[in-house]
Amino acid sequence: MTLLVSAASGHLGRLVIDALLARGVAASDLVAGVRTPAKAGDLAARGIRVVEFDYARPDTLTAGLEGVTGVLLISGTDVDRVAGHRNVVEAVRAAGIDRLVYTSAPRVDEIDYALGADHLATERAIAEAGLDATILRNNWYTENYLDSVARAAESGVIVAAVGDARVASASRRDYAEAAAVALTTDEFRGRTLELAGDVAWTYDELAAAAAEVLGREVVYQPVTLEQLTAGLEQAGLDAGTAAFVAGIDDAIARGALSQTDGTLARVIGRPTTPLVAGLRAR
Repeated sequence: MTLLVSAASGHLGRLVIDALLARGVAASDLVAGVRTPAKAGDLAARGIRVVEFDYARPDTLTAGLEGVTGVLLISGTDVDRVAGHRNVVEAVRAAGIDRLVYTSAPRVDEIDYALGADHLATERAIAEAGLDATILRNNWYTENYLDSVARAAESGVIVAAVGDARVASASRRDYAEAAAVALTTDEFRGRTLELAGDVAWTYDELAAAAAEVLGREVVYQPVTLEQLTAGLEQAGLDAGTAAFVAGIDDAIARGALSQTDGTLARVIGRPTTPLVAGLRAR
């Protein structure tokens, strides 16, 4: 068994590497696929083979997959992420690798939102390639809110256009452990898992958690999508990016992140990280 973790020098990728090692996978059986190998010297120092693995450059994908039997495709962040994902899927298929785990987004086949559409397109590409895949539909990372908490340290306010919606977030470490389980066991082959934290919280509860972390009063200030979009543009975002970011709040308001059924906790064999603990993590 030789497992390649893509985007291995990123926040999630490094945690997956840690989780795989903790599960007893030998460093010599791991491949760290990264866009810039020079930035992964610490992984190489741990005895992990580091390869160039750029989603936008198929030649690096073919070379990087040599000798690999299983792949974790961590979703990309490029504007044209779907094209990059398809390149990886095709390279995995061409290499004869039938074990693929993909980090998707929640409820992409139920709720229409821009970020979800990219993930749904990738899920369909995986299915069309006939790969024996596990789809991990990860809810939000609690760490996504660290910037909001940092701003609240000065302003005392968390601004969002989500109304009274709930978010069932978990920590990156929780999701990383789930990916490691999916890569190293047969239990979840061919399955799509909606993964989320044990507790779905409101933004009022997020503000209360931020207050506990910061030691100061923090309140949630709801705004309209139009107000949020205008504020983002005033902060320097172009209209397209501002609309994309505001669209995420719209999806949250429509329930994209609200569901939790304990699947993540069952996969990793422990409760997920509580909100306050996740916000304290660095």
